[in-house]
Amino acid sequence: MKKILLFFVVGSLFLSCTSNTIYEKPKDLIPKDSMVLLLRDLYIAAAAKNVKNKNLERKISYAPFVYDKYKIDSARFQRSNFYYTSKIDLYRPMLDQILVTLEEDRAEFNAIKKVQDSIRNDSLKKARLKQKKIRDSLGTKLTPKLEKTELKQKVDLKKVLNQ
Repeated sequence: MKKILLFFVVGSLFLSCTSNTIYEKPKDLIPKDSMVLLLRDLYIAAAAKNVKNKNLERKISYAPFVYDKYKIDSARFQRSNFYYTSKIDLYRPMLDQILVTLEEDRAEFNAIKKVQDSIRNDSLKKARLKQKKIRDSLGTKLTPKLEKTELKQKVDLKKVLNQ
């Protein structure tokens, strides 16, 4: 009898612990489309925290810059984010949309990087060909270590002889 009573008491405690709280919509709720853009920029800012910036600094929080960009404060963002996370049927599509835009951005940046890398590789090839032509015109093979000084001396010598 005690076991059955204990079972019902424990069972009723578990059933009463479920959260059925319905959160009210904040008065200053950020609209969904703005919230998607804001979250996207905040994710990028969080990822950039461990990347060196132009001043070679790390561990800088870029979130205040994002808040300034959207002209909101962190408290308003927290209230809106809390509301949207409590409504998973609203929040999940927003996160999916953010993921799609981040993947599009990644593809775009990879394409830009590929073009820049090909330009860089092309300029390196041109520089190597030019260097080879200079070597061939001088008629000697230079060692890589002394190449610059020897090349400069030979070019200077060639200029003197041509005068």
